Amino acid sequence: MSDKSVYENPLVRRYAGAAMSRLWSDQTKFSTWRKLWVVLAESQRALGLDITEEQIAELRAVVDQIDFAAASAHERRLRHDVMAHVHALGDVAPRARPIIHLGATSCFVTDNTDLILIREGLLKVRDALVGAIDALATFAERWKDLPCLGYTHFQPAQLVTVGKRATLWCQDLVLDLREVEHRLGELKFLGAKGTTGTQASFLELFQGDHAKVDALDKMVATAFGFAATYAVSGQTYSRKVDTQVLSALAGIAESGHRFGTDLRLLAHERELEEPFEAEQIGSSAMAYKRNPMRAERTCSIARFAMGLPAIAAQTAATQWLERTLDDSAVRRLVLPQGFLAVDAVLGLYLNVVPGLVVNPAVIGRNVARELPFMATENVLMAGVKAGGDRQELHERVRRHSLAAAARLKEGADDNDLMARLATDPAFAAIDVRQVLGPSAYVGRSPEQVDEFVREVVGPIRRAHPDKTGQRRDVSV
Repeated sequence: MSDKSVYENPLVRRYAGAAMSRLWSDQTKFSTWRKLWVVLAESQRALGLDITEEQIAELRAVVDQIDFAAASAHERRLRHDVMAHVHALGDVAPRARPIIHLGATSCFVTDNTDLILIREGLLKVRDALVGAIDALATFAERWKDLPCLGYTHFQPAQLVTVGKRATLWCQDLVLDLREVEHRLGELKFLGAKGTTGTQASFLELFQGDHAKVDALDKMVATAFGFAATYAVSGQTYSRKVDTQVLSALAGIAESGHRFGTDLRLLAHERELEEPFEAEQIGSSAMAYKRNPMRAERTCSIARFAMGLPAIAAQTAATQWLERTLDDSAVRRLVLPQGFLAVDAVLGLYLNVVPGLVVNPAVIGRNVARELPFMATENVLMAGVKAGGDRQELHERVRRHSLAAAARLKEGADDNDLMARLATDPAFAAIDVRQVLGPSAYVGRSPEQVDEFVREVVGPIRRAHPDKTGQRRDVSV
C-alpha cells in the first residue's frame, strides 16, 4: 500500500526480497485459487461430468484478471472470503458460474494454495541458502591460513584461522539446507478431499465410482506438480505440516542469529567488519561510529522468525476433530511472515558475506598479545627435553605468566612473557622465541577448510551451479 496513513508490514517494505513478497501477494494467492478451480473443472470434465470446454476456457481467460474491489464487496455482503471470490469469478465467467467450485469445500482452494506457496517459498529459500553457503565457503577458502584467536566463553583460547571459523557458520547453513530439502521431499497436496475429508461430495458427483474420485484427487495434484496427496485428512491438511515448515525456517533463523552475533563480537574486537557504505552513518550523535547494523538486523529479524513455530504448534494442537476455523487468521500471519523474515535473513547473508572486511593487522596484534601464554606448554616441553625438571619449570612459567598478565592489565601494549622466559636461567638451553610462529598453533584448520569445501560444499555447488555467486542489495 502507498497510503502512508496506514501501517505497512516492514518485512515487505524494508526487509524481504521482491520475489518472496510477490509470492505471498494477494494477486498470487487468488490467481492460484482460480487455477485450482480451472484444474478441478478440467479434471471433472475428463472424468465424465457435464462440463463444457467453453466453460473451462472462460475460466482460463480470467485467471489473472481479478477485480479485487468486486471481491471485497461480495465479502462484505457474504462474510465468506472463498464464496466472495466464487461470485467475483462467476461475474466475469457467467457461463462457467454453475460449475465453479463443484463438489469442493473452501479448503480445496485455501489449503492447496498454501501448499503450493509453501513449496515455492521453500524453493526460493533453498536457492538463497545455496548462495549463502557458496559465499561463506569462498570466504573460508580465502582466509583459511590466517591465524586468529579462538574463543571459548568469549575468552581467548587456542588459535584457529579466520577461514576455519567461517566453516562453522557455513556448516550451520548446510544443516538447514538438508532440512529444507527434506521438507520439500515430504510435502504433499491436500487434493480433493471434501468437507470432512471423506470425499463424500465427489463420490456423489461420480455416482459412487470410487475409482473416479481417487483419480480426481491424483489429477489435481499432478496438475500442480505434486507426486502425491496426503492419504487422509479432515477438512484441512494436518497443521503439523505448518509447524514442520516453520521449524525448518526457524532453524535458518537460528543460524543467522549465531552468524550475526559472532559478527557483532568480532566487530567489537575490530577483527572483522561488515560492509560500510561511503555515506553510511553509524550514529546520529557519534559521527565516528561504524556500527554492525546489518548483523544487528539479522539477529533482530531472526529472533522474530524463531518464535513462529510455537504459534504453529499451538494451532496444530488445538484443531478440533475434523477442523476448526481458529487456525485461519493466525496462519495468514505466520506462514507469509515466516518466509518473508527468513528471506530477509538470507538476503543479509548475501549482502554481508561477499563484502566482509578482514583486518589482519588487528588480528595479528590480538594473537601476539595472547600467543605467548598459549605457547608456554611448548616451552615447557622443550625445557624438559633439554634436561629440566618439569615441576620446577612449570612453577617458573606460572610466575612469569602471572607477571606478564598483570603488566597487560596495567596498560602495556605488548606481552613480554617470552622475554621474561628468555632471561630465566632455567630456560637458557632453549630458544623460547622459536615457539612463537602462530601457524604452528592452528592445528589442521587450513586442511579442515579444504576438506569441508571439497567434501561438503562441493556437492552442493555442483547440484545448484546457477545459484552460486549470488549477491543481494540491502537498500535500507
